[in-house]
Amino acid sequence: MGRIRVLVVDDHRIFAEALATALSAEPEIEVGAAGSAAAAEHALERAAAEGRPFDILLVDADLGSVGGSLVPPRRPRQAVEPEAGPAPARRATTGVVPAPRRSGSVLVPQRPAGPPVVTAEQPAAVAPVRRPVDGIALLGRSCHTYPGLRAVVLAAEEDPRRAVRALYAGAAGWVAKESSLTRLLTVLRGVLRGETHLPPTLLTGVVRELTTARRDRTESERLVESLTPREKQVLRCMVAGLGRQAVAERLYLSPHTVRTHMQNVLGKLGVHSTLAAVALARRAGVGPAEPAGAPTS
Repeated sequence: MGRIRVLVVDDHRIFAEALATALSAEPEIEVGAAGSAAAAEHALERAAAEGRPFDILLVDADLGSVGGSLVPPRRPRQAVEPEAGPAPARRATTGVVPAPRRSGSVLVPQRPAGPPVVTAEQPAAVAPVRRPVDGIALLGRSCHTYPGLRAVVLAAEEDPRRAVRALYAGAAGWVAKESSLTRLLTVLRGVLRGETHLPPTLLTGVVRELTTARRDRTESERLVESLTPREKQVLRCMVAGLGRQAVAERLYLSPHTVRTHMQNVLGKLGVHSTLAAVALARRAGVGPAEPAGAPTS
């Protein structure tokens, strides 16, 4: 067996580089490091294109936003003297912070992190804020794109609900950041053998969450089964994100009839919005309607 290629993804750069250095000290492990979801996806894509794909994705559960962690912009201070002279010109600093290279490691250059500049001409109320992308979302996308990739979550705290979400996304292991390097290496080698590793203190909570999820799914399935065949068709169109007019055109019905069916679906499912109906349908395993013109079996 060749060397194990591990990609460490954590937006705390000191931690990521220290962990990469520690892992690369093992003779059979080759390590890469990325500080954002975007950098990680680029590294995975490049490695696959070069025919040297990563074997394990070791990702921080609390990974920040794409391009680096963001600090919410502070509200600008109100001027004590409104009649003061014009505000000084804004200065913008940009650039790529080079990542050091080490033998046995492939470090990915990171984009600089930092809050957007807020001045009197750019109030905080309208400052652009990017939505954070957590490590579990990155993990799910990566495991879907690269089926042979094994994923392990690094977490600052034990959270059974997030652990279950990670397992559903494709994770094979969950490791506390306070764990020893020996424990981490055991997990990394184990997941490559097809094992799933969870801390014993987390296992009870995970089993409880899985049991609850199964019970919720069973109840959701029961509610969906109460729908008529036509209402199920409408529900699948709702899951596909189609509006009333689009559903009417798809099913050759009038918009008024579709509105009636949608109201019946919400009533039978016991929800008050399309979004809630779609969430319940997803729990029951209901998929979206096939695109128009798609071949049917």
